Amino acid sequence: MYGIGANTWIWVSPLTDDRLAALAPRIAGWGFDAIELPIESEGDWDPGRTEELLSSLGLAATTCAVMPPGRDLVTDDPDVAETTADYLRACVRAAARIGARVVAGPVYAPVGRTWPLDPAGRRLTIGRLVERLRPLADYAASQQVTLALEPLNRFETSLVNTVEQGLEVVEAVQSPGLGLALDTFHLNIEERDLPAALRAAGRWLAHMQVCANDRGAPGADHLDWPGIVAALADVGYAGPLCIESFTSENRTIATAAAIWRPLAPSQDELATAGLAFLRALLAGRETPAAAGR
Repeated sequence: MYGIGANTWIWVSPLTDDRLAALAPRIAGWGFDAIELPIESEGDWDPGRTEELLSSLGLAATTCAVMPPGRDLVTDDPDVAETTADYLRACVRAAARIGARVVAGPVYAPVGRTWPLDPAGRRLTIGRLVERLRPLADYAASQQVTLALEPLNRFETSLVNTVEQGLEVVEAVQSPGLGLALDTFHLNIEERDLPAALRAAGRWLAHMQVCANDRGAPGADHLDWPGIVAALADVGYAGPLCIESFTSENRTIATAAAIWRPLAPSQDELATAGLAFLRALLAGRETPAAAGR
């Protein structure tokens, strides 16, 4: 049975100590096993205080990196690349401090940066990314953390859209500190067969984010959830299934994720309906979403 987590972006952005202190007990009370903490800026929340809070609630933790304009590992500007590397090392330290094993995200370029790449340009860009990621991945491994590189859909990046493209990077780096983070939202846009894509990720799958095809609660959608779970079992994935959706509170984040309308009657209902669906799915019962059709 996989643990089920919730990303705090469902409710708030940016995350702070006070917001986490109010939110984490509710997430634990609903029955989630894990909480996913975005690291928008170093120092938004204190890792020591967070570790104590989550331990008291019995919540496991995962983290995700945030790549706005100005964070870029494939840039021509070496100063920007170095400040991005500094940020990712800080994310690794925060994750290690709270006992999280993963820092997930598009750890290559800013979300929303799209540009055409011919084959030669792509080889050059991927080569630069591999060169800059390798020491970061090795640093993460030294802290018992995995950087989980996330393919995004074509509207959010032009560099890594598919599992195949993500594997190109991960297999070139060849570090225990680098894997793949996959998200059902992006997979639904870019992959023709979601279970096959998960099986292709194989041993490199380090983190799994889940939501409906429209970014709402998993289950009220057209995705092949039994096939997804079967594929995760086939590749031996052992991490949590983290529900990731977004609040419209932070317009920058909401715009980047194209959240233009409510995806549930409330953000609480998005999380709890998704939790109920996933619990039933993993237990092999008829799911609430299926029963309502």
